Amino acid sequence: MGQPESREAQQPPLPPGQRLQRGWPVTHYGPVPRFRPDRWEFRVFGATAERGKRTWTHDEFTALPYTTVVADLHCVTKFSMLDAEWGGVLARTVAEAAPPAEHVTHVMVWAEYGFSSNLRLSDFLDERTVFATHKDGELLTAEHGFPLRLIVPHLYAWKGPKWVRGIEYMTADRRGFWEERGYHNVGDPWREQRYSYQEEPGDGPGL
Repeated sequence: MGQPESREAQQPPLPPGQRLQRGWPVTHYGPVPRFRPDRWEFRVFGATAERGKRTWTHDEFTALPYTTVVADLHCVTKFSMLDAEWGGVLARTVAEAAPPAEHVTHVMVWAEYGFSSNLRLSDFLDERTVFATHKDGELLTAEHGFPLRLIVPHLYAWKGPKWVRGIEYMTADRRGFWEERGYHNVGDPWREQRYSYQEEPGDGPGL
């Protein structure tokens, strides 16, 4: 008879430097915003194909096609949560309703209190990037980003802000909140792109 696999062999592969997390820790910068549905608005602006902005109320946004994505979440603080089911609106769905201009290369994701995170357009349009309203069939809690957080499974979790309020299409890259404070401009966990000093030519603005 063969020998049973070791505990290490049974564990799913994790990005370098990460540890498996069974629960879901609350991590964020600043206070938890109060949700006011009558004032909430999601907007797409910047270099849009129609040269204007598109807005949705909360009811209008949650009426967009709902999709579930099973994906991991990798936090730069070194925990990884595997195989969560995220439910919400695909970023591609938003881009189809409010398309970018042809020369757009990046997106700035804007959240409450002016928080921001920049993404390459290709990362934003990835088939698993989703504006999540639910996790594992349950509505997100306020601490975890209700009413809306962005999930970008193939990048570190700071690239998907909580409490998202809109996106800006950009024709050139610029750094978001954490990127301006020393975090890597791309944030690929499999390449362990944690900090800006690790950036190589092409990874960030001016490089």
